Amino acid sequence: MAGWTVRASTEDDWQAYRALRFEMLEDAPIAFLETLDHARTHPDEHWRRRAANTSSTSRLFAAVADDGRWLGSMGGYQSAPTREPYLVGVYVTPDWRGHEHGITDALLDAVIDWARSRGDRLLLEVHEDNAPAIRSYLRRGFTFTGRTQPYPLDRTADEREMQLPLLPRSL
Repeated sequence: MAGWTVRASTEDDWQAYRALRFEMLEDAPIAFLETLDHARTHPDEHWRRRAANTSSTSRLFAAVADDGRWLGSMGGYQSAPTREPYLVGVYVTPDWRGHEHGITDALLDAVIDWARSRGDRLLLEVHEDNAPAIRSYLRRGFTFTGRTQPYPLDRTADEREMQLPLLPRSL
């Protein structure tokens, strides 16, 4: 993993997180439940809070280049202790995408490790037209649950739920 590392974000990362969030919303607008115009209205405190990782129900991980630039991020979210954890906010900057770079897998591994003590499976919702993301999730062992729901930013499209069994970590 020369040139980058994966770690949990901190409040001090808020500007790097904000920059990546703006990039992701511009690059892949169907993949997130927010528009770029809306994201630009958030005050600095919003970005500080999201990057801080102080919530007991969520965790944000970043792939950070040696120069400090964020190359990607993924998060885990659990709405209640009785609910299964979700994979959210999945993004890798275009030049670092692909299995050969390893960033997507390393970020996903971090979220899976976080989620293992929180449920028996990791869930996600993916836009039905996001074929690259679906291929990536299938490659990592996610399967479709059969559940769909309308995509909040365009009710004519669906989000499809996928799941990954959370097996105990091998010794």
